[in-house]
Amino acid sequence: MNSRGHRKKWILPVVIIVILVVAAVAGFFVWKMFQMKATPEETVAEYFSYLNQGKYEKMYEMLSEDSKKEISKEDFVTRNQNIYDGIEASDIQVKVKGDAELKDGKKQAYVSYSTVMETSADEISFDNKMKLVKEDKYYRIDWDSTLIFPSLKNEYKVQINTEPAVRGSILDRNGQMLAGQGIVSEVGIVPGKLGDNKDESVKKIADILGITADDINQKLGASYVKDDSFVPVKEIRKEDSATEEALLKIAGIMINDKEERVYPLGDAAGHLTGYVQAVTAEDLEELKGKGYHENSVIGKAGLERALEDDLRAVDGCTIDIVDADGVKIETLALKPAENGKDVKVTIDSQMQKNAHQQFASDPGTAVAMNPKNGEVLALVSTPGYDPNEFIMGMSDKRWKELNDDKNKPLTNRWYNTWVPGSTFKAVTAAIGVDSGKLKPDENLGYVGLSWQKDASWGDYFVTTLTDYGQEVNLENALVYSDNIYFARAALMIGEDTLKEKFKAMGFDEDIPFEMGIVSSKYDDDDKIDSEIQLADTGYGQGQLLVNPIHMVSMYTMFVNGGSMIEPTILYEDNAQPKIWKKNVVSAETAELVKNDLIQVIENPSGTGASAKIDGVTMLGKTGTAEIKESQDDTDGVERGWFVCETTEDIAKPVVVAGMVEDVKDKGGSGYVTAKVREIVAAYEQ
Repeated sequence: MNSRGHRKKWILPVVIIVILVVAAVAGFFVWKMFQMKATPEETVAEYFSYLNQGKYEKMYEMLSEDSKKEISKEDFVTRNQNIYDGIEASDIQVKVKGDAELKDGKKQAYVSYSTVMETSADEISFDNKMKLVKEDKYYRIDWDSTLIFPSLKNEYKVQINTEPAVRGSILDRNGQMLAGQGIVSEVGIVPGKLGDNKDESVKKIADILGITADDINQKLGASYVKDDSFVPVKEIRKEDSATEEALLKIAGIMINDKEERVYPLGDAAGHLTGYVQAVTAEDLEELKGKGYHENSVIGKAGLERALEDDLRAVDGCTIDIVDADGVKIETLALKPAENGKDVKVTIDSQMQKNAHQQFASDPGTAVAMNPKNGEVLALVSTPGYDPNEFIMGMSDKRWKELNDDKNKPLTNRWYNTWVPGSTFKAVTAAIGVDSGKLKPDENLGYVGLSWQKDASWGDYFVTTLTDYGQEVNLENALVYSDNIYFARAALMIGEDTLKEKFKAMGFDEDIPFEMGIVSSKYDDDDKIDSEIQLADTGYGQGQLLVNPIHMVSMYTMFVNGGSMIEPTILYEDNAQPKIWKKNVVSAETAELVKNDLIQVIENPSGTGASAKIDGVTMLGKTGTAEIKESQDDTDGVERGWFVCETTEDIAKPVVVAGMVEDVKDKGGSGYVTAKVREIVAAYEQ
């Protein structure tokens, strides 16, 4: 390559570099000139723009040299950050008012401005004036604490005071408390009175309270603890006199009364009431700007969660300026405390307790509702948990016990869906009659205790238990709970009609209930995949999964002229019933099926005959849902069901659904029938 070509190769990069350097230098001088020419008003605006961004270090750089001698960068940043973060300042808007007032040959400038900001208490607004001094040809801020708030001197502090508010109570339909403020016993230790055998005493206390000695020793080792301190260890129920007596035998124990949120029904209503707990960091982030703070509590389950917006208490807050002795100089903002609202629900406490007592020994659920207006009277899931344990402090050991319990006490069974078994035959009957596909008086013909449509079903047969003779009609099929009849009925009705009616009755949609429950489904892919599944669906098996609250709502069509009542748990005086699904079947169909279901109980041979209560006419349907891997499986569980409903115009109408997860060795559905009968009988007394 010749020398001229070589020069051309390197001249271009050099020229580019020179241009960039010149541009950078020119830019620097332009920026410098801008800085030198920045007006006092522009300097003030820039300073407060950094405040809104939380860039306190940048703010400090704009201070005058004399100001920097008075306060270090670290102290400046700490003071500003603590104040603005402490009051939760946001949306800080600063507006310069008019032109700067220049003095001393423009060496000093005074800029008036107004400030408005949102805080944890309320809006704060004020007018202020900032002094600036010219240094090195541009203006610097002459800073002291009055630039934060006009009355805040350097030696003063900003103090945030909280006024606690009280969370609203949850009351049953008769005004009895389900959740609210009550008195608990606060167990504490006075360390200086433990005596010489401190370790032994601590171990005894831990054993009685169900916590560990390490838990107690950690609290006794806190920096504030002195020999005569009262060190809270755990809260227990005020009624727990046995535990109190055992504790008071140990030297150093002191028990005080303390106001706390309590749940009088305990585990009889644990899944119903739910519980509150302290907010988490995630809660605070999600609920930012809604008045929650690090000491707030929030509903975590049940009614406490569902009714959070009404029940929640919003603590009051004042933001004050105080002098070095703590004397209040000025209140900058005040937000009064707002107590939560008391909420009355439709639950009947006595019925809730009775239902829990009946089902307490088994994993199961019971739901009771007024079928005329939809008011839910009881919601029981067993075994349950005592929400008071969450409030009074649950040990890791106890939490592990609840989680490891094979009967799953933390599982809310009325929230979930279950295979309904033969209780669903009432629904199939209503669909079949209303569609005209099923003639109630038609004799489908006796086919024995085992049946299949044809050889295409292979070795799959539908079986039934009772040989009730040759008259195979709708009433007898309901009275004797004939699986084969309803399998045949489902095939006669057809998949399309069944699916259409299922959707009309609320399957695959959110059930309009204030607490939120799992939706019922007839299949997981919106299809019934085979004739066998269609047949099984007819008698409540197949892929059917039904929520117990939805179940009782469907049964209300039999006493409301074919319309389904919407369930509710919020009590209103003289509330008018809400129809959820209007005329899902005709009034004539509803009446016909109702009368057949009455015979399930009234007929001495009916599967629900043991539920009969003298003087109370009821319809009903038993059910046993088999959960097994194959038709030959003998190890599967049998879910026992019973649904019954009063049919006359009586003072206390009720529909109750009960389910026990496995009744195989307990007498089948009759085991559940007896429990539900007792619930209704006690309610109707």
